[in-house]
Amino acid sequence: MHTLKAIAFCTIALAFSSCGEKKVDLGDYPLDTCVVGGKKLGSMGEPIVYMYKGQKVYFCCAGCQETFDENPEKFLAKIEAARKK
Repeated sequence: MHTLKAIAFCTIALAFSSCGEKKVDLGDYPLDTCVVGGKKLGSMGEPIVYMYKGQKVYFCCAGCQETFDENPEKFLAKIEAARKK
């Protein structure tokens, strides 16, 4: 009986673990948060990957990409500062 309870618990835990934040492979990207909104990448679903002048930039949502486009140099500076840490 204990074995059945353990199996049921593990099955439920596994099901819920896939409902939350997604693990995102960022390669050599220096931030694990959205450069604009500051939210953890993957916390709002699949991050948006954007190439800007040869620089890969990750966003938590399309709205952040629009904000980035208004002043990209400001946000690229944040990425570069994170790289130097």
